[in-house]
Amino acid sequence: MSYHRPGILGRHGVVASPHPLATLAGIQILQQGGNAVDAAVATNAVLAVVHPHMCGLGGDLFALIYHAKERRVLALNASGAAPQAATLERYREAGHTEMPFRGLWAATVPGAVDGWAAALTRCGGMDLKDVLRPAIHLAETGFPTPPELVRAAEVERSLLEATPETARVYLPGGRPARAGEILVQSDLARSLQTLAEGGRDAFYAGPIAAEIARASQAKGGLLTAEDLAGSHAEWVAPLSVPYRGLRVFQCPPNSQGIATLMALQILAGFDLAGASEADRLHLMVEAKKLAFADRDHFVSDPRFVSVPVDHLLDPQYADARRRLISPDRAMAAPSLGQLDGDTICLCTADGQGNWVAWIQSLYSTFGSGVVAGTTGILLQNRGAYFSLDPEHVNRLAPGKRTLHTLTPLLATREDQPVLATGTRGADGQPQTLLTIVTGLMDRGLPIQDALDAPRWVHGRRVRGDDPQSLRIEARFAPEVVSALAARGHRVTVTVPFDFNMGFAQGILRDPESGCLVGAADPRGDCLALAI
Repeated sequence: MSYHRPGILGRHGVVASPHPLATLAGIQILQQGGNAVDAAVATNAVLAVVHPHMCGLGGDLFALIYHAKERRVLALNASGAAPQAATLERYREAGHTEMPFRGLWAATVPGAVDGWAAALTRCGGMDLKDVLRPAIHLAETGFPTPPELVRAAEVERSLLEATPETARVYLPGGRPARAGEILVQSDLARSLQTLAEGGRDAFYAGPIAAEIARASQAKGGLLTAEDLAGSHAEWVAPLSVPYRGLRVFQCPPNSQGIATLMALQILAGFDLAGASEADRLHLMVEAKKLAFADRDHFVSDPRFVSVPVDHLLDPQYADARRRLISPDRAMAAPSLGQLDGDTICLCTADGQGNWVAWIQSLYSTFGSGVVAGTTGILLQNRGAYFSLDPEHVNRLAPGKRTLHTLTPLLATREDQPVLATGTRGADGQPQTLLTIVTGLMDRGLPIQDALDAPRWVHGRRVRGDDPQSLRIEARFAPEVVSALAARGHRVTVTVPFDFNMGFAQGILRDPESGCLVGAADPRGDCLALAI
């Protein structure tokens, strides 16, 4: 296997993100005296401009932060809820038998901006107006359109054309911008400036909220000013399990992070270091199946349903689940019925000991497809993850937060942060995290090599896909493919570096030198920089 680049070494800070301009903005904030949280917000804000198909002010956010002053890992849940008008009866009366995938009836309240404000208030050192400057500048003056945004606009052209406000931004001149063309987003720049001047209340109770609500109501949507005013990010207790000397942290439900931890606990009982590549991949896929079966049965908004977290993370329960895995046969699994997702992950660390693993998303490419009036803000379609089955644990309800795919990962050793990572990819996120963590801890790979390593994703990406499909990158050896097929896996070989396998970022503390090592995924325009 050939690797593309080494990790990036630094003593005073690292930023890794899916776009060079965003990474540069985060590094500049560190150089100006900001900390890792300040850099994370600045990086995210720039990504909202240069990766608008994947993230933005209209989306949600989850983060894990090692706060050096408090000497502990904090979890931030900035996911928005369904509108108060979003009842099962209303959707049924409108003729829906399953949640709409796009449009305003798939939109939930945006939570990300409140997450920015909450993170800065508790853990940051700079004001919102200072960290938003790079994003405002790029939105006002424009930036070269990256090939990935061009590709996304071409694929989703009919979605973008359906709403004039969306088409005006992302189909300038009636077509997708060409790679390298300068894309200006004046409306978004004004919204960012309003946010910088008025703070989070400008978004949730001020002029931005008013325009989002007006645009939603004018087009038959359900979001109201009251829905926005009632949205608040939450600091929640992170979940964690031990794995090979690490303490691995994930966000609790409504995040799916518990699935990563369940799978790691199952895998902890196997000798992955001594396993062949085919055996190791088989065991990871089977552990994923078991974790996702529990995720889909139990996990939703804990304010609405009881999620048996302690039971699901009990080592004895992991032992029982592990015994269901056959070493030579793929098990049948419940139909997962989930969808694809487009997201950004970024990681930051500073010289004061603060670390951040941060994931923000519109859910699908271009989210709902609806830019809210004159705000320049794309609204997410996270509501598509709800079920209209009244017996389903993740059934739709007013004010409820859906099961969320965003799963940042942070790990400590002896109570000190040593790893921050995450990826985009909806249901693929826990699966890629398994590859990264086992690559580091079982195979002894450097962080960049763990991100470069061939990936796999089991299950659906879009409606109609085979729920038992196992897609693997073409860099796996033919004998590995044959061995997996012989066990009963439905293997599809994709391209060598498949962007559908997620764009991961990571930061690792080198155990010998103590240096920070940043890594970025070769599957996209990702970049890590260090100081």
